[in-house]
Amino acid sequence: MTEFRIESDSLGNMKVPANCYYGAQTQRAVENFPISDLRFPRRFIRALGLIKESAARANVELGLLDEGLGQTVCKAAAEVIDGKLDDQFVVDIFQTGSGTSTNMNTNEVIANRAIEITGGVIGSKSPIHPNDHVNYGQSSNDVIPTAIHVAAADALTNDLLPALTRLRDSLAQKAQDFDHVLKIGRTHLQDAVPIRLGQEFQGYAAQLTAGIQRIEYTLPHLQELAIGGTAVGTGLNTHPEFADKVCAFLSERTGITFSGAPSRFEALAARDAAVAASGAMRTVAVSLTKIANDIRWLGSGPRCGIGEILLAAVQPGSSIMPGKVNPVMSESMLMICAQVMGNDLTVAWGGAAGNFELNVMKPVIAHNLLESSRLLANGCDAFRTRCVDLLVANEERCNELIESSLAMCTALAPIIGYDDAAAIAKEAYKNGRTVREVAREKSGLSEEQLNDALDARRQTGK
Repeated sequence: MTEFRIESDSLGNMKVPANCYYGAQTQRAVENFPISDLRFPRRFIRALGLIKESAARANVELGLLDEGLGQTVCKAAAEVIDGKLDDQFVVDIFQTGSGTSTNMNTNEVIANRAIEITGGVIGSKSPIHPNDHVNYGQSSNDVIPTAIHVAAADALTNDLLPALTRLRDSLAQKAQDFDHVLKIGRTHLQDAVPIRLGQEFQGYAAQLTAGIQRIEYTLPHLQELAIGGTAVGTGLNTHPEFADKVCAFLSERTGITFSGAPSRFEALAARDAAVAASGAMRTVAVSLTKIANDIRWLGSGPRCGIGEILLAAVQPGSSIMPGKVNPVMSESMLMICAQVMGNDLTVAWGGAAGNFELNVMKPVIAHNLLESSRLLANGCDAFRTRCVDLLVANEERCNELIESSLAMCTALAPIIGYDDAAAIAKEAYKNGRTVREVAREKSGLSEEQLNDALDARRQTGK
């Protein structure tokens, strides 16, 4: 049977599980919001721990917090940073829109763990109080947006951008490997003039280069923090030097340069930087959708499809059709991208929900923003190692399709005219012949002229 202790907050007493570090306000939130199984991810909890540690260090330096108590708060916060207390963060994502419940969850966990370190009684709020010491100089209204920015900047810098760069580099390597492979181009899903397989992959790599740049553009705005704005942006109840010191400590701990937001009123009331970062990830998801789709179509078959590239057999494809292999890595990426696009819609709508001095959709913004980064980073690495790096060009199939394509007549148009070239294409299609075969009879060109005009390599440029 679960044992309980009695803790109190401004609304009265609450029964709290005796073996938990969280307290009365967290327990109220647990009971108020039994909505989903979604909780804040590790990276966000880590950011909260970093903020509380940095705040304690700043308050000690400013003479606002006893050094001994401050060091103990930092020890407890370090356990939050290191993930040792993750099971104590129990509040649902769908909670108060400011994230106050999660800020208090953090304050209570750190305070009670710090009390335990000092040998005190958990839940007594002595000698360390969750509000008076752990939350000193702060408000949920500046802590939670600060945590969103710290966590997002960390995720993009250390996970997503490196993963995108690795995938981009793999695509660029394939562009080089496949540069000699001639194939037919396609527009409107119909045969078009020749292109090199390497040129297609160069386009994919360029898409990701642009996506990387778009994400990098959002980082300076994520590195601007709301901390020090307290309740409405005025900085009430905090020291004027507090925010700069917290930002300096956060920069030291993360290796990312953080600074106070130019306007803390904007930093509390709006979530535009998060919306921009989410939008950049949505654009990357759009790019990856195109790339993954192209690769699965190019590898379709293997005998009755396009079949210009060969996909690695990473797992059996069917429970009923023996020997079937499916483009599972492309399909996985497509689902990831669909989720990221949906997440972005939620972030955008959440960003629009800033009323007067406070945005009140911060938890769901944080959840979706960080999930998008995690899914894209993991997805890029899986798609790279299990698909892109293993791709092989089917050169025989590429050559076969070039020779049979009716679009080869395009190169004849400047020589014999558009109408005559079209007539050759129509006759070739009607009679199941190649453009070369019909042109040999109808164009009036010599064999040398015909071979020169229909040289697929020359048609693809440099």
